[in-house]
Amino acid sequence: MTTTARSVALVTGASSSIGYATASALADAGYRVFGTSRKAGALGPASVTMLVCDVRDDTSVAAAVAQVVAETGRIDLLVNNAGIGLMAAAEESSVEQAQHLFDINVFGVMRLTRAVLPIMRQQARGRIVNLSSVLGLIPAPFSALYAATKHAIEGYSESLDHEVRTQGIRVVLVEPAYTRTSFETNVIQPDQMLPVYDDARVAMSGVMLAALESGDAPEVVADAVVLAATAPRPKHRYAAGKMARQVRLLRRFVPESAFDKSLRKQNGLPV
Repeated sequence: MTTTARSVALVTGASSSIGYATASALADAGYRVFGTSRKAGALGPASVTMLVCDVRDDTSVAAAVAQVVAETGRIDLLVNNAGIGLMAAAEESSVEQAQHLFDINVFGVMRLTRAVLPIMRQQARGRIVNLSSVLGLIPAPFSALYAATKHAIEGYSESLDHEVRTQGIRVVLVEPAYTRTSFETNVIQPDQMLPVYDDARVAMSGVMLAALESGDAPEVVADAVVLAATAPRPKHRYAAGKMARQVRLLRRFVPESAFDKSLRKQNGLPV
């Protein structure tokens, strides 16, 4: 895929952090970029056209996609970035809370993907980049439901890629590790807090905040998205940043028992 013909990109969650940096990087790479935000009036990069889109709502998604097509006649790239986090023991979240998390992180991706696939198929070309995480590869104590959404995105994306590849469409993953973003402000709290998990939950929250403070800049992830979007022969997965690359290698080659011990130690849990 090249950007010489002013390709059109749609980036969800483009008003802050990774989405903002990604929209800006794609514009610099030559794309005409449309970004989305759930709230009207949200600001994106100066060169990006912002649209209102609630990824939880079929009508909102259809309207945003229709607006892009009405203005440009095409969509060459979809970047599914919008998402939220959850810091809780799995037992502390109701099924309703889990459904809310999946509705944004998983079904939101599916809604946007289903909306653009007919357009890309008609064009006989297109690229879909889904923002996953290293937590789509490894376990994450006190982030079980969030990790479950990312594991779901991994399976969905790789499977879909095999279904649509003969139609000129590729589906790829970008996997960041900890990134210096406003992620912690988008982390919802459990709706059924249990005292038995209080100490461990607080400790894990501290681990996460410290990791975010020393994590990669959003631009590191944005660069990985641009690479995933423009590679002529894309890989299934692109690790974003040094830590993400290390985690992927460790998960692949370190024995399961040793990996388990290391993960617990790094997260302040008894080994």
